[in-house]
Amino acid sequence: MIKRVTITPAASGLIAELKSRFGELMFHQSGGCCDGSSPMCFEKGEFKLGGSDVKIGEVDGCEFWMSKDQFEYWQHTQLQLDITKGRGSSFSIEIPTGFRFMIHSRLFTDDELKNLEPVGFIED
Repeated sequence: MIKRVTITPAASGLIAELKSRFGELMFHQSGGCCDGSSPMCFEKGEFKLGGSDVKIGEVDGCEFWMSKDQFEYWQHTQLQLDITKGRGSSFSIEIPTGFRFMIHSRLFTDDELKNLEPVGFIED
């Protein structure tokens, strides 16, 4: 199965650091609020998810979510979670570290589209 979201070693290192301080984490891909369209990292359960969210995968044991509306635009795109130096302007938990999460993306090939990891939804 082809993953919808992957991670760089640098981002993986920051996640390990954050997990040691805060415990389990989760991501929600912002749709333009606050810091543009940056991925936002929260302590697991601190971001309220609902029927309008789609789980597109996991990175380093952290669920990665986005809104259904945004997923409609990005469903043909693989996301790669990375970090960059600097301070974002969002509510994401990594802000005090001097780094911020960011996304690189690429379109799936036709062959990859036939073998994608399934998405998940909140069960009511």
